[in-house]
Amino acid sequence: MEIQARAKINWTLDVVGKRSDGYHLLDMLMQPLALCDTLRIEPADELSLRIQGAEGLSTQEDNLILRAGKALRQAAGINAGAAICLAKRIPMGAGLGGGSADAAAALKGLNRFWQIGYGLETLCEIGVKLGADVPFCLHDAPRRAQGIGEILSPIESRVFPLVLIQPCEALSTKEVFTAYHSADILSPDTQKAASALALGDLIALKAAAGNVLESASIPLRPQIAQAKAALFENGAAFAQMTGSGSVVFGAFEAESAADRAFEILKNQYPVCIRTATAL
Repeated sequence: MEIQARAKINWTLDVVGKRSDGYHLLDMLMQPLALCDTLRIEPADELSLRIQGAEGLSTQEDNLILRAGKALRQAAGINAGAAICLAKRIPMGAGLGGGSADAAAALKGLNRFWQIGYGLETLCEIGVKLGADVPFCLHDAPRRAQGIGEILSPIESRVFPLVLIQPCEALSTKEVFTAYHSADILSPDTQKAASALALGDLIALKAAAGNVLESASIPLRPQIAQAKAALFENGAAFAQMTGSGSVVFGAFEAESAADRAFEILKNQYPVCIRTATAL
């Protein structure tokens, strides 16, 4: 069995509170991308993982894919095995949700592979314990995500041509949130941004959207602002950091404009990817 694990971007990211257990309460508009990792699942007596395309990524028990498989086995009360091979294409430390996407794909794939038969709601209950973005990745469609990421509601969006740039090393999520709490940052207008997305209006989206963690990250990683400026200079109608970084994406009005920008920017940035949003 092969299953795709699609990356995601944040059109908006707002911090609206904090729970007593330390988790931040968020309000986000997110959309999956055509860019994806691939999981191949084959029969085996034991649960194992090997990885292609990502040196240094653990294949041990701390990997989210194996954690997802073990959590699913425990919930179902089974002891089945599977040999999983991950072909990694989503950059790591990027804010693109690659680890969460892989965990979600493992839950969906193994649920079918082992013929467990759990529905999406049950898989989300298992997935949220693995990571806040896992329920979104299980839905694998444009969503407004609230709470810690587990409260999901459908939103309308379009297919937009994208160019992704990873201009620097990632900050830790802890570093970004610490910087956020020490700064005075304006929140995006999430409702207006959702309306602009539904219309496919990138200009209106630019006026309403925002990622509060971007503003917190730029003083620590000025390359993020430089990459954003480079995308606008090369024709992007919208550009923003995704998640807690460090990838910056540019959305374009036309495929040809995105192609031109990619041809220029790929010579300036070692990690530069041409992709598109997905529905």
